[in-house]
Amino acid sequence: MVNTPYTIFGALGSGSVPIEAALTLLGQAYVVIEAPTWEGESEQAKVAAVNPLKQIPALVTPAGETITESAAILIWLADNHPDSGLAPGLDSPHRGQFLRWMTYVSAAIYALFWVRDEPARLVGDDPGAQARVKAATADRIHDCWAMMDSQLMPLSRTLGGPYLLGDRITVLDLYVTVISRWGPRRVRFYEAAPGMSEVVRRVDADPRLAAFWAQRFPFFEGWERLGQQA
Repeated sequence: MVNTPYTIFGALGSGSVPIEAALTLLGQAYVVIEAPTWEGESEQAKVAAVNPLKQIPALVTPAGETITESAAILIWLADNHPDSGLAPGLDSPHRGQFLRWMTYVSAAIYALFWVRDEPARLVGDDPGAQARVKAATADRIHDCWAMMDSQLMPLSRTLGGPYLLGDRITVLDLYVTVISRWGPRRVRFYEAAPGMSEVVRRVDADPRLAAFWAQRFPFFEGWERLGQQA
């Protein structure tokens, strides 16, 4: 019997990367349909059938179900592989905080990139207005990371493990690690969230993901600072 792989509509360095990383850790077969939707209508058309918003990531499960929204996909994958430890179980005392911060990263930080990546969507073609939007969203992202660090890291330190929620890597670690690499890049993240910075560096260096990172979100000299003013 041949198992049908997961299908991910995504792109290099995009919101599909933490999902791909989770599937890599789970040892699940998957294929990626490259669809960098920001490049125009031809790429958006690849996604339209599974996500009418024409956005990535979108996951099609082996059963043929479509799931969109990165946080929802990550939580679903972790819950459907409970032995992996990629999420606290339903009976875990830390389940609430896991859901809190997965949703927070999605709503408070990830969502800003819809504006940040193309400010003209809201302010038109005025270069000055676009620059102000870029600066304001960079500051807001910094503040959101700082608040998360101040609220989550006391719990993390109490748990005493190397990851955000204890001894085992979770999809929350993967989510924060990838999104913290987007603009305004890691230098400001390190300033805003010194506690979480230790964790994301650890995930960056995880040998189980070394080949994956090299293929899907490569490190290169100066990447932590690239575009930090934008």
